[in-house]
Amino acid sequence: MMSTLPHPLAGARVLIAGASGGLGAALAHECFARGAERLALAGRDERRLSDLSLPGTRHPGDLREPGACEALVAEAADAWGGLDVVINASGVVAFGAAADLPATALEELFALNTLAAIRLARAAAGAVAPGGAIVTISGVIAEGNVAGMAAYGASKAAVHAFAQAFAREARRAKVRVLDARPPHTETGLAGRTIAGIAPDLGEGRAPAAVARRICDALEAGERDLPSTAF
Repeated sequence: MMSTLPHPLAGARVLIAGASGGLGAALAHECFARGAERLALAGRDERRLSDLSLPGTRHPGDLREPGACEALVAEAADAWGGLDVVINASGVVAFGAAADLPATALEELFALNTLAAIRLARAAAGAVAPGGAIVTISGVIAEGNVAGMAAYGASKAAVHAFAQAFAREARRAKVRVLDARPPHTETGLAGRTIAGIAPDLGEGRAPAAVARRICDALEAGERDLPSTAF
């Protein structure tokens, strides 16, 4: 089913969480290139946010903090008089056998990848204008978990499961929920692991290419973006 907006990014008010990361930054640039000049860029790395050569508001902060997701959406909506698209590209990764993963890493995986993603989507549902969209990025691992990434995969699979049902609920408000599951992408995240050492993941997709595909899906009105679509 297609969106009621044929060109949802042209002139759109877009909030991108995780804009200081590799994929988030690529998404911000791609949205701007398609005419979304009213950007709200959020992330934990204030310096990298400042270095983005894009117009828009900056919202540094940690989405794991109590009330942070709700505050971010409220600030962005207040800055632009509402929102049309909310994209969550934030996340952390950990490697190693589940039995060996430190408890603190397990908690951080689910605090940011799962709970913050759900809280952000819930907050966005009340702020996104009818005809707009909320984008979650659960990734290919949500389609089939692998040994050595069990906890990380579980944190992402939970987001995918949430998005499937949440999408049906959001339709009542004429808001589209799009879950994207791109293959391994060269965002640099594997080099910033919170636990363990990344195995040889092979050459990943370019962030710019993944961002283009996600934005294509937004503009085409797609409601699901499996790994095979990239």
